[in-house]
Order: sequence, then structure tokens, then C-alpha cells
Amino acid sequence: MSYIISGIQQVGIGVTDAENAWTWYRKHFDMDVPVFKDAAKAALMTRYTSGIVESRYAILALNMSGGGGFEIWQYTSKTPAKAAFDIVLGDTGVFATKIKSRAVEEKYNELKAKGANIIGGLTQAPDGRKHFFIADPYGNLFEVVESNSWFKLRKSKNGGVAGCVIGVTDIDKAVPLYRDVLGYETVVYDSTESFADFKGLPGSEHTFRRVLLRATKTGKGNFGRLLGATEIELVQVKGRTPRKIYADRNWGDLGFIHVCFDVNGMKQLAKKATELGFPFTVDSSDSFDMGKAAGQFAYIEDPDGTLIEFVETHKIPIFEKIGWYLSVKKRNPEKPLPNWMVGMLSLNRVKD
Repeated sequence: MSYIISGIQQVGIGVTDAENAWTWYRKHFDMDVPVFKDAAKAALMTRYTSGIVESRYAILALNMSGGGGFEIWQYTSKTPAKAAFDIVLGDTGVFATKIKSRAVEEKYNELKAKGANIIGGLTQAPDGRKHFFIADPYGNLFEVVESNSWFKLRKSKNGGVAGCVIGVTDIDKAVPLYRDVLGYETVVYDSTESFADFKGLPGSEHTFRRVLLRATKTGKGNFGRLLGATEIELVQVKGRTPRKIYADRNWGDLGFIHVCFDVNGMKQLAKKATELGFPFTVDSSDSFDMGKAAGQFAYIEDPDGTLIEFVETHKIPIFEKIGWYLSVKKRNPEKPLPNWMVGMLSLNRVKD
């Protein structure tokens, strides 16, 4: 059996106060279903925490319309550091997280009415889809983008994570990882110009090469239907040398700390990634236990050092209050979990 990447499981977001941040994400993005809340020491991550075993508190929250979640991540052993410079478009790392929407204009008006910090305005991407950018109170950027990939239609006008905008120094060097390891084989567009729909974003006055990649195999794996279709947009700035967003900072500091993919077949994935020059830099090797969820995790780096996480889930809480947990370790990974079973996660929804 080869490996399966079901989609983007979550994007890690380093914040100063996880509970407060989650409240904002619930009210603005309907990320209201917690998969886990967990406090622990990040003992395996010392490669990216200056050799120190740091303590942290994390919340993994979903929007059950479909899409990946937010892993809202807070250091409890130190004060997280912010970038020493203003992050601008083209700097290397995760610049923005894409949020899917079935009604972009309505979502735009909804967030505007709430006083959210919308950057630029409602515009059209090079592929014709409506989209807009919004900054959370912590300076993280999100791109709300039109989508027709849904797990379940709800009242919410948006779903969860549908992809990321990632700054790179050389798109041609980055594409092999995202295409050949992660499965983003479809090139939607590859253009170089000064883009009107970037207007208003910091650094948008420059010329960029911009490549949108889409995953071709979706819906497979235990959680494939929930995670849905995803895309990665690689952005390379012309005419200036980009800075690394996490330069002189650690994993877990403020901002988008990683992009995490839900996988089956970790050993086969490790072999393929190593063959293509992207070996695992962190590997839990066996099962991690986050109290309410368990599995195996690993990390690789893209050519610019952006952290990519892989998680092979072994156990998740379906309804924590009655101690109902689902073991998926021995299931056929080709067969998605029944919709009704995944939908039971909604029993944990938090209402404001």
C-alpha cells in the first residue's frame, strides 16, 4: 500500500492566549467544534525550540461544514515572540490561511458588519473566484475564497481551512515537494505580474510569480470527506530579497507555525519524501497521546524551511462527555468514515 494524504488536517496558529483566540475564531469563522484541548510538554520538538523542552496548551477546532481545522497553540512556559519586522507578501513561510466559503460576498458583508479588519476589498482571483483577505486581532491573515467542496451545508457561510498562501524564494524548487510528495498535481494558474487582487496587502506593490496548485486525489482516507478539496498557492516576489517569517524565532511563536496534513501510511510517506530530498526532521515513530486524541506525527521542511506536519490519526474523541472514542488505526484507509460517524463530532460544539 502506498500512502494517502486526505487533506489539510489543520494549520497551527501560535497565539498568546488560546482560549481568547478560539473565541474570536468561533465568532468570525464558526470554528466551534473542539476535537481536543490539551496541555503538555513538546519534548520531541526541541529541534525547533532552541533545544528547550517547552510547555504548551493547544486547542484543535473545526467547522463542521467541512475543511481543515485550527490548532490554536499557546506557550505556557515562555512568552511567544512576534516577528522583529513587518511581514509582507512574498516573505517565506505561511503568509495566509485560506478559508472556504459558499457565499463569499455575504461572508464579506457579515464580517464587515462585525467590524473585522478586512484588507483591501472583495476582489476576483486570477481563476475568476471571488475572494478577500481579513486579519485577525493578532495580525494573522486569512483569505476567504469561493469553494464548492462541502461536508455538510450549515447556516455558516464559510467552512474551515481550504489551503494556504506560502511565500517561497524559488517556485521551481518548491513545486517538487508540493506536487510529488503532497499530491498538488494540478496547476490552476502560473502567472507573473503585479496583481490587482493583492492590492492592500503589505508588500503588494511588487511583481510576483504566483502558482496555484490543487490536489487531484480528494475524499480518500478516514477524514477525506470532511477535509475536502485543498489548494496551495506559492508566491515568489520579484525585485527584492524576501525574509523568512520565522527568522530567529521558534516553532510555536506567534503566527502560522505549520501546515498539517492528515495521512495514512506514514512509513511509505517517509520513504517517498526522503527519496525526493525532504527527510523527516521530527518523527514520533510510534503513537503520541494528546489525552483525547492519539496517533503518529512527523515534520519535514520545504526548501525555505516552512514546516509541514503529517499526522496519522489512531484515535479521536467522538463524544467526550460519555467517553466515546473512535479507534481508526486498523480501518481500511481507502474507505472514508461514514458521514454520520464523522458528523457526531458536532455533539461537542461550543455555542456562544
